[in-house]
Amino acid sequence: MPAEPPPAALLDEAERMDPGAMRALQHERLAATLRHAYANVPHYRRAFDAAGVTPDDFRDLPDIARFPFTTKADLRDNYPFGMFAVPMEEVARIHASSGTTGKPTVVGYTKSDIEVWSSLVARSIRASGGRPGMMVHVAYGYGLFTGGLGAHYGAEAMGCTVVPVSGGMTERQVQLIEDFRPDIIMVTPSYMLALLDEFRRQGKDPRATSLKIGIFGAEPWTEAMRAQIEDAFGIHAVDIYGLSEVMGPGVANECVETKDGPHVWEDHFYPEIVDPETGAPVPDGEPGELVFTSLTKQAMPVIRYRTRDLTRLLPGTARPAFRRMQKITGRSDDMIILRGVNLFPSQVEEQILRVPHLAPHYQLILTREGPMDSMTIAVECEPGTDEAERAGAAKALAHHVKAMIGVSARIELRDPGAIERSVGKARRVVDRRPKA
Repeated sequence: MPAEPPPAALLDEAERMDPGAMRALQHERLAATLRHAYANVPHYRRAFDAAGVTPDDFRDLPDIARFPFTTKADLRDNYPFGMFAVPMEEVARIHASSGTTGKPTVVGYTKSDIEVWSSLVARSIRASGGRPGMMVHVAYGYGLFTGGLGAHYGAEAMGCTVVPVSGGMTERQVQLIEDFRPDIIMVTPSYMLALLDEFRRQGKDPRATSLKIGIFGAEPWTEAMRAQIEDAFGIHAVDIYGLSEVMGPGVANECVETKDGPHVWEDHFYPEIVDPETGAPVPDGEPGELVFTSLTKQAMPVIRYRTRDLTRLLPGTARPAFRRMQKITGRSDDMIILRGVNLFPSQVEEQILRVPHLAPHYQLILTREGPMDSMTIAVECEPGTDEAERAGAAKALAHHVKAMIGVSARIELRDPGAIERSVGKARRVVDRRPKA
């Protein structure tokens, strides 16, 4: 499915910049952000002072490494509004994380912040192949989660028609896709697979829909899953990246003509890669943890926010002014250490998708028997799989996991629909090990 790049007339000014001009713009905006944060956020004034730096110590882009990191713990320690840099009367909207562990992380936006966010999601939709006048089916959750409203406002800014479905009601989602005939769907990749199951359950051909583009984010997903979604629906599957602490969806996005990793919208976010253990910066091209500093946020600037996402920075391709992120493989805090081997759920997913008769619905169940940790891979079979095929699939998956990842795992095959479905991010790891 070849994809055409957007006409040059559709690109905005930043997309037409050369890398040198982009670096100059970043320098100007970084200096302003550091001054804004230091002057208006007590946390940053304390953190800068403790590190022995002030905004005046920033003279060149590498100097950003002299400034302290921001972590999710910092945001929670300043809950709810302690990280805001403007008076509350200037805050137009508040979002928050789900708060599954401890307090939620709260973020605020001025009207200008909302406009910038919308423009960047619009840029992301355009990079994905979207054009004004297309219809966008938004199946991200609405509410405090940034996904639904971020996608919604961006699609409207793009000049698209928005169908604000939100998550859940899977049967109704299929009906609306058939009846409204949208061109684009924006949703988590795991929920797109749930929609695929529902199309097939109803005996409907997913390739017969009007969909042309899927813009998927909010969780790591593999190239194998991209290939499966594209083949099943006959669409382009494109990766959008973002996180609420930095803005929401639209921090980075793949270009449909290359599909070689999300380009970071560096006119608004300055990326770094650091060693996850030491925090030391590593050169472009080397793997590590992704760190962001916002460049234009008014209500809640973030300085060197540790995302915990693992990737590396690469030169821009379809948009040369913007560096690319390699597809996120996992998070440093999602890493499983099993009998001395470090692994991520995405690595197991890659092996599952290699095996015939297995569906991409799975969970990794961690237990401890005596002093030893064990992992069970609970994975669904495809409908109609017979006993011999099940036995062969289990044996093949156990072999692939041992050979490619280096751990032995029990394989527990389940019937279609037995693994819990999520309307948002999939729950891939169930840790039943005793807490220390």
